[in-house]
Amino acid sequence: MTESDAGTAAVLDAVTALVPKLRENGAAAEDRRWIPDENIELLEKAGVFRLGVPHRFGGLEASIAEQFAVVTEISRGCASTGWVAAAWIEGAWVASLYPDEVQKEVYVSSAVRASGGLAPTALFTPVDGGYVLNGSWGFNTGCKGADWNLVAGIVEHPDGTPEPLYALVPMGEFQIADDWDVSAAIGTGSFTSSATDVFVPARRVVGAEALVTGTTTGRSNTGATGRNYGLITYVAALSVAVFIGAAKGAYDTFTERLPGKPIAYTNWADQREHPLTQIKVATAANKITAAEVLSAGFVRRLQERADAGLHPSVEDSVTVRGQGGLATLLVKEAVEELHDVSGASALARGQHFQRFHRDLEGLTRHGMMTPFTNLELHGRMLLGLDPDSLYL
Repeated sequence: MTESDAGTAAVLDAVTALVPKLRENGAAAEDRRWIPDENIELLEKAGVFRLGVPHRFGGLEASIAEQFAVVTEISRGCASTGWVAAAWIEGAWVASLYPDEVQKEVYVSSAVRASGGLAPTALFTPVDGGYVLNGSWGFNTGCKGADWNLVAGIVEHPDGTPEPLYALVPMGEFQIADDWDVSAAIGTGSFTSSATDVFVPARRVVGAEALVTGTTTGRSNTGATGRNYGLITYVAALSVAVFIGAAKGAYDTFTERLPGKPIAYTNWADQREHPLTQIKVATAANKITAAEVLSAGFVRRLQERADAGLHPSVEDSVTVRGQGGLATLLVKEAVEELHDVSGASALARGQHFQRFHRDLEGLTRHGMMTPFTNLELHGRMLLGLDPDSLYL
């Protein structure tokens, strides 16, 4: 085992030990619509925010499989915390796609928290030395606790041609609206961030095509480094870990309550003895396992491409989206199986199961993670059609 392997294994062990505390803090995360500071401090101490940082800056440069395992465990404790952690890990990794001089700015610390908004909902105006940025980004997960914000916008060239750009901007340059008031994934703090006449140096602004395809110039970490996963594909792949972890958390909290739990208005004194409960539990467990197997396959596929110095092909990207979509659908169905036999007592806010159920329902509405949209992409490719999506 290498020193890096030992480091990531230690992070996984530390996060697994935190699961009960993260679960306990779930209600507080919902009350404040943002994960507790304690959660951030615990994950920081565990080394979670070093996972996406390159070795040369003191980070762990964890493989996607290692990142997936850590995010799954965090989400087994709290889906909102897992979603935020995944966003920050992804953002820290994205900084490695920028020129070396920008990497030195971002990775001044070996632990980095970077949020992001991938939709180009802003305007870049060219000025001497860079751009002036104006716009806003909704659903900006984790923006309250991030160091940096990866934001997208459009610049209009003199000939009228628009070009999407991505900029890395210190979080302190943004205003954060108090507009995250939802019924699921409440603790993610996915507020709207806005920029008003913010100057961004040219070095921290790159073309969307170059960033997505990993062809940004001026960086030494290109080629067969084993960490060039493709931006959109990587984000979609790692996000699946949150769904699997949340489903495992739901399964844990459902089964823990069963011993000695009667079924109301019946003669069943222990719900474990009822055949329907047995069938539902077995179905849920197997759907979660099936989702894990699917995910392990596409994670391995991405890693093999990266190790060979190859950017994900369109087929790779669409396969990740399709198989990730089915994995997400499977774990959502697994928790529904358990919800069907959970009883009214599971609806109490003090029961963690109901929060996992709601969070899964809510997170499957995320535009990039909607199961049927991703299965449609995959189906089009399997039928010999163009995927018909720029987000690959």
